[in-house]
Amino acid sequence: MPPTKTKPARSSSSKKGPKEKVFHPESRKAGQLERKLLRKQKLEKASVTKSRNSPNVIVDRNVFFLHALPEDAIALTLSDVHDILRDVWLARFDHLIEAEQAARRSGRPRSTKEDKLLEMKRQNTEEYRTGIDIPDLTHLATVALFRKWNADDPGFLTLLRWIRVTSENPHEVVLVREGNEKALLHAAAAAGLSLDLGQHAVDSALGHDGMDENVVEEELAADLHDLL
Repeated sequence: MPPTKTKPARSSSSKKGPKEKVFHPESRKAGQLERKLLRKQKLEKASVTKSRNSPNVIVDRNVFFLHALPEDAIALTLSDVHDILRDVWLARFDHLIEAEQAARRSGRPRSTKEDKLLEMKRQNTEEYRTGIDIPDLTHLATVALFRKWNADDPGFLTLLRWIRVTSENPHEVVLVREGNEKALLHAAAAAGLSLDLGQHAVDSALGHDGMDENVVEEELAADLHDLL
């Protein structure tokens, strides 16, 4: 019986994989792929924005600024605000990042936790660079009202005066929200401050110098009576 002929095995290298589909840039399929990519990018951007603006994130952020206020301060200067943002706000994760780095063995990749912390710091740094919205801690009445917040109701924060500050232009302030005038005036009166809602930390001392204490109290009473 003649020996059975065996076909030589084809080299695996000779096998051709599936051809990559190439679409004409103006074809219908190319348009669909482009729209799909744009939608994905929009969803990713919306996800970041949503997480940044979610109630829990807003509350947590403003709890930080509330606790950052010195107990005896009626307001901060703009320089103080930037010091807090730069040296405390942006650095609040540094000890956790350092702990993750210390626990990582040489040559090992970063942990998921470290990646998340670094990304959060990067986002915060970029937000501060381009403009971060915060309660106006330089505004006397806003600080007085802010101190009344129970740190769990995000709706209360809409009563405050809000500003936008940036690390690129530290001397520039943009008014984002004027706040609720009635609530601000009540808080100022309760704190024994002038009811001039234009007063900020930089001029608060000038506003009281040379003014008789009784006159100040009479003006407070008169303004509050008109308000009510």
